[in-house]
Amino acid sequence: MSVRTKVIAGNWKLNKDVHQTEELLTGLKISLTFDLKGVRVIVCPPFTSLETANRCTKGSVMSLGAQNMYHEDEGAFTGEISPKMLKSVGCEYVILGHSERRQIFGETDELINKKVKKAIASGLVPIVCVGETLDQREKNVTSQIVTTQVRGVLKDISAEQVQKIIVAYEPVWAIGTGRNATPQQAEEVHLLIRTLLAELYTPAAAGDVIIQYGGSVKPDNAAELLWQPNVDGALVGGACLKADSFSAIIKAAVR
Repeated sequence: MSVRTKVIAGNWKLNKDVHQTEELLTGLKISLTFDLKGVRVIVCPPFTSLETANRCTKGSVMSLGAQNMYHEDEGAFTGEISPKMLKSVGCEYVILGHSERRQIFGETDELINKKVKKAIASGLVPIVCVGETLDQREKNVTSQIVTTQVRGVLKDISAEQVQKIIVAYEPVWAIGTGRNATPQQAEEVHLLIRTLLAELYTPAAAGDVIIQYGGSVKPDNAAELLWQPNVDGALVGGACLKADSFSAIIKAAVR
């Protein structure tokens, strides 16, 4: 099996207007002057900043992603954004099923599955999130929850299609709570996901899928997390909002 690329994606969430977007991306371009061999960098600003971000990242090492999308191209869906619209502003990636979308906005595995299929059909690479809450972790049902979510979001996805997907494991209990998953805890769930993918598809297909870690990744814990055998990158939250901390995490991923 070839060595998998490390993928570092920054999820800006509800942060940065167009002026702040330009400022951050300008700072990142200045910071990311080191050799990024084996590392792919994605920035995912809010919808209102995507056009600005597309202009700012052109010709840089950064690719553009969105934080969500709807599973239709157009229609009477007030407030939604289509994959066609995302592609028109230069997006190559889209985050789907983030824990905040599940918990705050009630998104289900079934809905996320529709979005995953639509993203792939539209030529976008979905970053599909799975992960357990603190209550589920304390009840020792992490394996069952993650397995159910993976099966649900990948329902009717082919082996060829799954290799175009990035899976992001988010231990919800370690996001913004001050509690961190240990590298061993992260690796344990990543291995579970890869083993499940091998069962659902083939070991070869599972070996090619990039599985990111997304639980409070910071410069001081990035290297130890990123170099676990089955951790292929990071979906970064708060630490991606400053050029110095995000570039430090990216640097930790470089071989």
